[in-house]
Amino acid sequence: MHIIFWISVFIVLYTYIGYGLLLYFLLKLKAIVKGKQHIPEPGYTPSLTVIVAAYNEAYCIEEKILNTLALNYPADKINIIFITDGSTDETPLIVAKYPQIKGMHQPGRSGKIAAVHRAMEQVSSEVVVFTDANTMLNREALMLMCRHYIDPTVGAIAGEKRVQIDDTADATAGEGFYWKYESKLKKWDSELYSVVGAAGELFSIRTSLYTPVEPDTILDDFMISMHIALKGYRIVYEPDAYATELASANTGEELKRKIRIAAGGVQSTIRLKSLLWPFKQPVLSFEYISHRILRWMVTPYMMVLAFILNSIIVYSSGWNNIYGLMLGGQLFFYLAALLGWILEQRQLKVKVFFVPYYFCLMNYAVVAGLLRYCFTEQSVLWEKAKRK
Repeated sequence: MHIIFWISVFIVLYTYIGYGLLLYFLLKLKAIVKGKQHIPEPGYTPSLTVIVAAYNEAYCIEEKILNTLALNYPADKINIIFITDGSTDETPLIVAKYPQIKGMHQPGRSGKIAAVHRAMEQVSSEVVVFTDANTMLNREALMLMCRHYIDPTVGAIAGEKRVQIDDTADATAGEGFYWKYESKLKKWDSELYSVVGAAGELFSIRTSLYTPVEPDTILDDFMISMHIALKGYRIVYEPDAYATELASANTGEELKRKIRIAAGGVQSTIRLKSLLWPFKQPVLSFEYISHRILRWMVTPYMMVLAFILNSIIVYSSGWNNIYGLMLGGQLFFYLAALLGWILEQRQLKVKVFFVPYYFCLMNYAVVAGLLRYCFTEQSVLWEKAKRK
């Protein structure tokens, strides 16, 4: 029992603290052996197509259009496609007002990935950039991303997601904290070898490497980028190219989004099972298992197991030892999370309790996502989370 307890504690600590520390150490070692990593200066400008898939985004689509048109990139090398399949509001009409943009629309809604596949059939540029309709990019984003394509081993670029948190933010302040930590890990993953997948807020690929994913894919952006990594190309993280979006309206909306992502994580684990065997791409497998698999498939259950075993050990041997101290620490953490939940219900803003609350919320979402994937029919049609 004691051995299993310590194994479960090690897995939890490694997932959220140890992996980051190990990456930091490995990068220091790499710098000693190979020297400082060279980052190319902006200036390489391959032909490029920006694709925005939008469904009923009339409330923000004009802002997105103006943001896209203002991006710094040579005018003779950029095309822009907005695909609005299935939209029943004014989104297609607003897109049609801008002749600089190629609008694509059909009445039926088949999901984002079907729309992306349809748009890709119209692409002839060397590079494609995907970005969500409700995220705004910084002006230099395209230039900063495309500079990495001068390296032929780079197959995709992941931009940074930034969550805009205002002064009145509630428990969703944890979302911003999480993304800052996640961005640091992505940066270190990239410096070691490759980012493990890209998020749809902002990422780019070499057009020639695009492989259509299965039509029922939940995390289509992640799988499109990982198919490129499986071909032996690197996914580079570019933190200075960023997409900004508002935080979820509340933790209920955030939980809904996280559960769907967790269900997609289970699906992706099954479809990327070759990466669980580290013989072909050992570094990528190491990053994938450490950064994704443990979070999606292992660590939440180890947290529960550690708490149960710790309680049993303390019950049988007393509090006067290391096990008593560790159980006290767990109880304190979970009580802080519970207090964060209670304060949110009463609309009180004490952010110090929202980090443990958000952490527990994320891990609950993993369990709920597994149940959803196993026992509920999955739909490729996203139910958008409400934003502030």
